[in-house]
Amino acid sequence: MTDAEQYLLALYIAEHRRSPPVSSGTVAEMLDKSTATVTETFQRLHRDGLVEYESYEGARLTEAGRERAAERHEAYAALSWFFRSVLGLDAHEAEAMRLASRVSGPVSDRIASTLPLEEVADGADATRVPTGELGGDDGEDSA
Repeated sequence: MTDAEQYLLALYIAEHRRSPPVSSGTVAEMLDKSTATVTETFQRLHRDGLVEYESYEGARLTEAGRERAAERHEAYAALSWFFRSVLGLDAHEAEAMRLASRVSGPVSDRIASTLPLEEVADGADATRVPTGELGGDDGEDSA
């Protein structure tokens, strides 16, 4: 896994929370990086075909970038859920963002399989969701 995947993941999450393009400043805030560092990384990812980047506009994922980010998002979701529901961390999203690009798929799957779930009736169907997800909105999207 690379640090580039952390930027792709942050852009993926930001695109689900607001319409693209996403500014360098938005991603810089998510990753606790400087705007200049994020801009340089977006330019590199643009050259690699993973994002479309326009100066003063921001970035959006290409299909290839979206696929890579989606793979990391599963690890991010499992880690964030674990850090919040098991460890009770307030900064669960930030911690998950830092580690998601470093955790393999099988490990994140194993973490997710050990977490507590609740059954939610939705009409005739029942859905299993992380314990604690039913309460208020904690600012997290389902992205």
